[in-house]
Amino acid sequence: MKVKSIYVNLPIKDIDKTKEFWTNLGFSFDEQFSDDKALCLVLNEGLIYAMLITHEFFGTFTNRPIADGSTTQVLTAIEVESREEVDNIVKLAIENGATRYKDSSDHEWMYYDSFSDLDGHQWEVMFTDPSLIPNP
Repeated sequence: MKVKSIYVNLPIKDIDKTKEFWTNLGFSFDEQFSDDKALCLVLNEGLIYAMLITHEFFGTFTNRPIADGSTTQVLTAIEVESREEVDNIVKLAIENGATRYKDSSDHEWMYYDSFSDLDGHQWEVMFTDPSLIPNP
């Protein structure tokens, strides 16, 4: 079995603020799948997307309560090309209204930092160098 692509669906409170936040971090949206109820955040063109959906519209997809940003149901981790890119994305996120929920961590072969976006979704941004992974 092979998955063609992935769409992570997350509830949001404000379309305009969410779009501005992610644009300020340097990300773009697939306008074909974006409207006044949802944004299709492009994480890796053709492979990985986050559907950022208003609470009202998100509620039409589930019969369970929607997380309000005060609980953790998922940690979304994204890998980038360098340590500097990790630091830059987290810095931009915080400058644009995100909050830090834990300090960065350096394991030599893996470096990551974290933030909670405007809706309380937790994101981990990481860089790995497989050549530095210790042998078991």
